[in-house]
Amino acid sequence: MRPMQSKFHTHRHTVPSLNVASMPDLIFTVLFFFMIVTHMRSDEVKVKVEVPQGTEVKKLANKQALINIYIGRQVGKETGSQGDKWAVQLNGDIVAPEDIPARVEQIRSTMSPELAEHLTVSLRADKRTPMGLINDVKQALQQSYALRINYSGTAIKQ
Repeated sequence: MRPMQSKFHTHRHTVPSLNVASMPDLIFTVLFFFMIVTHMRSDEVKVKVEVPQGTEVKKLANKQALINIYIGRQVGKETGSQGDKWAVQLNGDIVAPEDIPARVEQIRSTMSPELAEHLTVSLRADKRTPMGLINDVKQALQQSYALRINYSGTAIKQ
C-alpha cells in the first residue's frame, strides 16, 4: 500500500513588502495642502498690549471676516521701547479713532458679500487703556455698522 497523503497542505505565506517609493510625494502633497489652507497672522503688532484675563474665553470660528484692532502704548521702531502715547492699530496700520469708519468700509468693500455680512471686529486692548479711548473706538465702529465686536483676552489657568 502506498502511504496516505495528507489532505491539508501547509503553505508558507509571506507578507509582501510595502512599496514606499511614492511616500515622499504623498508627504509633500500633504505639506503643500496645509501650507495653502493655513491662515498665518499677517499683522505686525506695533502697540504693546497686555490683555486682561478671563474665565469664559472662546476661539473665533471664521477668521476670514475678521478685522483686528489693537489698543495699547505705541512701540518705538528704533529702540523697541514703549512710549507714553496710546495708539490704535487697525490690522497693520496705526490709525486715529476717527479714521476707523473709512478704513472698515474700505476693508468691507474688498470682501465678498457673504463675508462682509459676517464681519467681526476683534478688539484687543491693554488692560490699562483709558475707557474713553475704547469708547471712541466703539463709537467709530458703530458709525461703520461693524456691530459684531469680540473682546480678546487670555484664559485664566486653573
